Amino acid sequence: MQYQLEVNSMNKTESSIEGGCQCRAIRYRLSAMPFNAGHCHCRMCQKSTGSVVGSWMHFLVEQITWLAGKPTEYASTETRKRGFCSTCGSSISFHDTGDPKYYTLSIASLDDPNLVPAQYHIHTASQLEWLKIKDDTPRYSASRG
Repeated sequence: MQYQLEVNSMNKTESSIEGGCQCRAIRYRLSAMPFNAGHCHCRMCQKSTGSVVGSWMHFLVEQITWLAGKPTEYASTETRKRGFCSTCGSSISFHDTGDPKYYTLSIASLDDPNLVPAQYHIHTASQLEWLKIKDDTPRYSASRG
């Protein structure tokens, strides 16, 4: 599925979209908008982000340029690694080592997270009962595919 986004009225170009961690030890620049973005309600995302939902955007590896530092990675499963800043602890990334051409970044790590709205919710079977998100995006009790 191709991801089409309008960049907001600040007239940012795709090549000027940047993000990083809270302390700025990790910085990145994107050469394209994500091909996919969504909210994940699984327990691993909840635990690794310290939040009730993880919001992620997906890229080809070559669309990400690391400007300063890189995430320290934790192997949360045999094939999945989650990246964070070893200085401030910000959750930055996620990737599946079985599919090395793709890389996932936290939407919240963008300098302007409003640029990337989520397209779906996954693992809603783990969504916290008291969390009520009223949007029109599709919901999946497990993964999408």
